[in-house]
Amino acid sequence: MRLRGYVDDVPKPMVQIGTRPILWHLMKYYAHFGHKDFILCLGYKGSVIKDYFLHYDEAVSNDFIWSQGGKKVQFINRDIDDWTITFVETGANATIGERLKAVEPYLQGEEMFLANYGDGLSDLELPMMIDAFQQSDAVASLLLVQPTASFDIVRLAPGGSVDKISALTQSDIWINGGFFVLRNEIFRYILPGDELVRQPFQRLIEEGGLLAYKCPGFWQCMDTFKDKQSLEELNQGKAPWKVWHKVAASSSSDSEAISASA
Repeated sequence: MRLRGYVDDVPKPMVQIGTRPILWHLMKYYAHFGHKDFILCLGYKGSVIKDYFLHYDEAVSNDFIWSQGGKKVQFINRDIDDWTITFVETGANATIGERLKAVEPYLQGEEMFLANYGDGLSDLELPMMIDAFQQSDAVASLLLVQPTASFDIVRLAPGGSVDKISALTQSDIWINGGFFVLRNEIFRYILPGDELVRQPFQRLIEEGGLLAYKCPGFWQCMDTFKDKQSLEELNQGKAPWKVWHKVAASSSSDSEAISASA
């Protein structure tokens, strides 16, 4: 709703950053770390997401050789050839907890899985978060990030006078970043009508089964048009969430160094 009027009437995960929707950037991030089996919990305008992948155009974000008047197109690199995506209609008005519960049958046999709100990007070193979770007995883990909003925190002294004003981004306040690692047992804690981080996580807190992982690096969600502008600007340069580019750049530097020494 907060983006309406600035972008096309599409589900938030399909709002564009450059030539691709934020959902693609997020899936590309997970794929970089080897997680290429996706389940999309579809709700509002889920048909838009289906249509995007059914008519996916590799040429938008990959180099290719065009020849024979367009009869032959040879891609030099590909995006999603090794991805598997399951599209599940989970209800237009379902809560996040209900959406997750709806895809439980597709996660049978999985000891652990990852989940995401689908509207935020980060440069989180994902394997470190997963390792910390695996070494614990927790049922769920959520990513903690520092808020990016440009608000000020005002601390009051006795009597109502202002004692201190400081930027929210420089505080020790942490919020839910929307990246989760979950064990299959999470489904036992989700009841009809539950939001994921409200009732189920509260039940886990009471049992000591919820773990938090802090991300001191980059994180940005897309809630407003200002957020979209910020991500668009970063996308024009060295976008922090494009961890796959960092590996490519490192490999290129190594090749140049080897060539030089040879």
